[in-house]
Amino acid sequence: MENTVIQGRLAALRKAMKEAGIDYYMIPTADFHNSEYVNDYFKVREYFCGFTGSNGTLVVWQEGAGLWTDGRYFIQAERELSGTTVELFRMREEGVPTITEFLQKNMQKSQTLGFDGRVISAQTGKEYEEKLADKQISIAYAKDLAEGIWTDRPAFPAGKVTVLDEQVAGRSFEEKRGDVMEKLEKENADAFLLTKLDDLMWLFNIRGCDVECNPVAMSYGYLTKERSVLFIQKSVLDDGVRAYLDKKGIEVEGYEDVVEFLRGLSPKGKTLVDVRHCSYALYKTLAQKQKPVEKKNPTELLKAIKNPVELANMEKMYLKDSLALTRFIYWLKKNIGKMEITEITAADKLEEFRREIPECLGLSFPTIGGYKANAAMMHYEATPESFAVLKPEGLFLVDSGGQYLGATTDVTRTIVLGPISDEIRQHYTVVAAGMLQMTNARWLHGCTGRNLDILARQPVWNIGMDYKCGTGHGVGYILNVHEGPQGLSWQYAEGRPEAVIEEGMDITNEPGIYVEGSHGIRIENVMVAKNDVKNEYGQFMHFETLTWVPIDMEAIDEKYMTETQRAYLYKYQREVYEKLSPYLDDEEKAWLLRETRADGTFFLKN
Repeated sequence: MENTVIQGRLAALRKAMKEAGIDYYMIPTADFHNSEYVNDYFKVREYFCGFTGSNGTLVVWQEGAGLWTDGRYFIQAERELSGTTVELFRMREEGVPTITEFLQKNMQKSQTLGFDGRVISAQTGKEYEEKLADKQISIAYAKDLAEGIWTDRPAFPAGKVTVLDEQVAGRSFEEKRGDVMEKLEKENADAFLLTKLDDLMWLFNIRGCDVECNPVAMSYGYLTKERSVLFIQKSVLDDGVRAYLDKKGIEVEGYEDVVEFLRGLSPKGKTLVDVRHCSYALYKTLAQKQKPVEKKNPTELLKAIKNPVELANMEKMYLKDSLALTRFIYWLKKNIGKMEITEITAADKLEEFRREIPECLGLSFPTIGGYKANAAMMHYEATPESFAVLKPEGLFLVDSGGQYLGATTDVTRTIVLGPISDEIRQHYTVVAAGMLQMTNARWLHGCTGRNLDILARQPVWNIGMDYKCGTGHGVGYILNVHEGPQGLSWQYAEGRPEAVIEEGMDITNEPGIYVEGSHGIRIENVMVAKNDVKNEYGQFMHFETLTWVPIDMEAIDEKYMTETQRAYLYKYQREVYEKLSPYLDDEEKAWLLRETRADGTFFLKN
């Protein structure tokens, strides 16, 4: 069925392109800071093609349009693009060109590529400059063509800003600033332009609410030996925040004043900028005054290695969060088939359990609750117009998390609601085996996530299957649920950054299997890297688990596990029971004993 609304919007965009002399127009999923998740104001790509995923780039030309997205969203994108005339380009699939390759092949000599330079990273913009130079392609980056078309566009975000107490943050602004300045000196830079929102919040010890579930405020920062400048919408600062910033010697300038500030810099200065996150437009402004020092934000690694206060708070809050999810699983299994429960009401009930925790500030991302075939879409989100009713059969996958004064959580469990097939039982068991192998990893310092990923993926590969995403990502501290530079991913790609896993880094562990039209399985915990023994071979490391939620034994078939994997499972389930049971009533405790098989009956029987 044709989607006339999207087709009409694309027609209006092509008309605006023609008037502006633009042949190809590109719309990514980003705000002015290249954020992964964005405020509704920035959802231009979604407006013009209907795809709601958090990662994707739309390219429009007079004869057509294409959307590039990754494997997490193939099923969802195919459904949402239906009838729009937008073609789906499945990133990293065999025979599928990258956007750059597509433009190189299809753009004619001396044509113009257009985009809003504020929402394209400098790295991406510079790549197009370089790769399209032989065709003498012009780049027009000063226009947001949505402005004249999206007439009911949401307002620009301007939410309240709060100060994070140093007792919760673990380190003061001055201490963090000192670490940053040490890094700058090593990079031979005398200034630092910071544009990444979660890094800004971490450095200045403030939080905002300009992106749903992400406690960030629209801002920029500029640091030198003498000055700390925060560019932020002054209207969002109350007297308490102003007093804090003044006390810390932080100069406050208007958010929109950053361009003029950069234009006034000394040509002799050396400003460090991270081209992965700085916008192309802002980078161009800086480059007109200075030769930028193009390095990674020093704040990224500093932020990723959690300090002792953060780790202590995370351990406490992850236990509370695990208890909330476990109580939800008990409620769901007890009530399935006795009352109507939908994907939406189940998610609402889980949120209720979380909000009973005094430190709860909200969700860390919209809950992904997928029943049966819906769970095959990795980032599925039920809506009032489209949702499934849960029945006492099959699997229900719930990926969720909370924001707390002391942690950001991310956890997935796939829950058995009733009879399942032997195939599903096999798939569930190998996913659990992979998650447990990663949990028990031991390695020498110097490994990146690419060295470790196979531990989680091997049991899945052994049955000739795979999952089209990484195994893990870093998690912020009262910040974004996805954080770098650490990650777990097996695939080599030229230019793709990798980071050595350091003590104090937290990381998710979430293998899965997704079968279109049938089921999806994911089991996810969060872990923290810790130093182990150090000897003549080097510094050994291991993970400590933060998440303590039972694995559903109703879906486990031990014949698909090795003896070692079964031992890992028993150990984890026993620890879940030991950690959670003191906080449960007698009925819940009896259920958890059966659920975890912590008395060993399942393992003795099998």
